[in-house]
Amino acid sequence: MVVTLDDIRRPIEQNIEEFDAFVRKNFSETKGTLIGDMLDYVLSSRGKGLRPVVVMLAAGATSATGNFGKRTMLAAMLVEMIHVASLIHDDVIDEANLRRGRASVNARWQSRNAVIIGDYILARNMNIGLQSGQYDLLTHIIGAMSSLCEGELIQSDHASKMDTSRENYLDIIYKKTASLFAVCGSVGAMSVGASAERIEAMRTFGKMLGMAFQIVDDILDYEPNNNTGKPVANDLRERKITLPLIEVLERVSEEEKAEILRHLPLCAESEESVAYIQGKVEEYGGVELARKTVQAYLQRAMSALSVCEESEYRKSLLALCEYVVERDR
Repeated sequence: MVVTLDDIRRPIEQNIEEFDAFVRKNFSETKGTLIGDMLDYVLSSRGKGLRPVVVMLAAGATSATGNFGKRTMLAAMLVEMIHVASLIHDDVIDEANLRRGRASVNARWQSRNAVIIGDYILARNMNIGLQSGQYDLLTHIIGAMSSLCEGELIQSDHASKMDTSRENYLDIIYKKTASLFAVCGSVGAMSVGASAERIEAMRTFGKMLGMAFQIVDDILDYEPNNNTGKPVANDLRERKITLPLIEVLERVSEEEKAEILRHLPLCAESEESVAYIQGKVEEYGGVELARKTVQAYLQRAMSALSVCEESEYRKSLLALCEYVVERDR
C-alpha cells in the first residue's frame, strides 16, 4: 500500500490547520498591496509542508504527555519560513520560471522584488522569534541559515568547475537540505522539553531523512515521468553533478569520464548532450545505485526512532521514510 501525505499527517491534522492559521496571522498584509499580494501568493504555494510536519511529529513522539502547544507551533513556523525564503532566493539564483508547476515569484514579480520579499520574510521571521522570547529555539534554528547559504555557494563553485566529488556532494546536500531537516527534528523535541538523548536522536532522524530526501530529488531530475513541476534534467542544464551521475563517473574509464564532462557544459543549449549524459546514467545504473544510498540513509533514520515509545507520531515518522522513497514530486 502506497503511503500518502494524508496518512502521515493524520495524527496532527488539527494541529496543521492551527499551524496554517498561525502562519497566516503572522505573515499577512493588506490585499491589493504589492507586499500583501506577494505574501499571499507565497503562502498559497508552500507545497507539502514537510518540515513543519517533522517538527510537530518529533514533538509528539518525544513529549512526555504526547501533546504539544504554541512553542512547537512557533518552532515549526520559524523553520518553515526560512525554507520558504530560501526557495524564493534559489529560484532567483537559478533563473527558474516554475516552482511546483506555478510561476515562480521572480517570474511573476521580477527578480529584484523576489529577493526583497525573501529578505522580508527572513527579517519578519526573526523578529517574531525574538518577540516571542523563546531564545533557545531561535538560537538553535538560526544556525541552519548559514548552512543553507554555505551549501549554495559550495554547489555553485563546484558546478562552475565541474569537479563535484561524492564527498563534495554529500557536504552540499547536508548543508542545503539535511541541516534544516535535522533542526526540524531536534527543535521539535526541544519545544516539548525532551531529554538531550531524544533531542539528539531526533536531530539524527531529521538529518538522515533530509539526506535521503535530497538524493531522491536529484534522482527525480533524471526521470521523465516525475511530477515535480520543474523541467526534467534541470540539474544537468545548470552543470550540477549529483549522485546518479557521480555513481557513473566513479565507474567509467578516464576517457569516458572526460567525454561526459565535455558534454556537461553543453547541456544548457544542447538536448543531444542532455540525452548523452542521461544515456550514460541509464547504461551504468546510476539511478539504481543512488537509490541504494537513499535506503542506507533511511535505515539510519528509522534506527534513530528507537528511543521513542510506540505512538501514532512515531508511526508517522516511520511512514515518512517510506514516503520519501516512493515520492515522485
